[in-house]
Amino acid sequence: MAHLDRLSGNEAVAVAMRQIDPDVMGAFPITPSTEIPQYFAQYVADGKVHTELVTVESEHSSMSVCIGAAAAGGRAISATSSCGLALMYELLYVAASSRLPIVLAVSTRALSGPININNDHSDAMGARDAGWIQIYAENNQEVYDNYVQAFPVAEAVRLPVMICMDGFITSHAVENIELLEDGEVKNFVGEYHPEHSLLKAGETMAVGPYDVTHYYFEHKKQEAEAMKDAKQAILDQGKRFGQQFGRTYGFFEEYCMEDAEEALVLIGSTAGTAKAAVDQLRAQGKKVGLIKLRVFRPFPAEELAQVLSHCKAVAVMDKSEGFSSCGGPIFAETRSALYDLEQRPKLINVVYGLGGRDVSTGDIAALYQRLEHIAETGEIGEVYTHMGVRGE
Repeated sequence: MAHLDRLSGNEAVAVAMRQIDPDVMGAFPITPSTEIPQYFAQYVADGKVHTELVTVESEHSSMSVCIGAAAAGGRAISATSSCGLALMYELLYVAASSRLPIVLAVSTRALSGPININNDHSDAMGARDAGWIQIYAENNQEVYDNYVQAFPVAEAVRLPVMICMDGFITSHAVENIELLEDGEVKNFVGEYHPEHSLLKAGETMAVGPYDVTHYYFEHKKQEAEAMKDAKQAILDQGKRFGQQFGRTYGFFEEYCMEDAEEALVLIGSTAGTAKAAVDQLRAQGKKVGLIKLRVFRPFPAEELAQVLSHCKAVAVMDKSEGFSSCGGPIFAETRSALYDLEQRPKLINVVYGLGGRDVSTGDIAALYQRLEHIAETGEIGEVYTHMGVRGE
């Protein structure tokens, strides 16, 4: 039977790790994810897991440890943030192209420079095309639930998974959380029986060899097909989780979208602030709603287009700067998703919250007011804007 506890997001991830009891953890600290290997190391020291904890000199090496362990047939985990994820960059592609179901917890944080340790999504969004499944959480309960589902998803399609939460906001804030019993988690995740591994008796194989021109393209196509298949795997595990534990997960959450004329699309903890603003505006008779994306890779393009098709005006909120000169990464994906609709909403992009800049319900309400004006007049104005910049 599930029980309540008070945990930070980092603690919740460490608890899920303990309950899963993976084979190997590659560990190197970086703020704000340092607590994850710290808490987990205590579980190792106390004999509560059988995991081999490998402490290394860099994040590049921690992911290398995971790749070696996963190639040998083990379940491998790590955790990182910001520049640590950037230092893993080469290995992220190796892990994905080698089809290794590693699970990486990411407490998202601004990338240097300028040097900044506060929350935005620059790090995870910078790795969005590395071939990893990316699942984001609004709060501590979601990051725990997402982590429990990660290995079944990863192993179904043989792709690695990033479980992302907002650094400091989610990683360090303490909330009430419903934890599953250890046995329930073990049964849900199940035993891992890899089809291929370096330690499988009687099987000779190579991992990470030079892929000549005659084969490279075919392997990348297979990887792309696996990412397509990941959509169904994510839905299957989200439904299975709901059937067993009462909380069902999909690609995104629809909040007050049934009759919404103006809507937001966003990721992460800002959804909580935006929901409060929606409630306030709904009380005033405004037809507003929001979509909180949970899954960014694979991107749920068709599904998102369907739920936004009846809206008049939509703002896509990016907590990272894509430097494309025409919008952030979530905006680019959403705009592409809506392109084939015969009738599509007016669309704008708002980059916000960089380097930990706060966003309030008042900011969100003002954004909805702008969307209402767009819906009434059809005049979009500047499509790509930044919210909360001092002096503007």
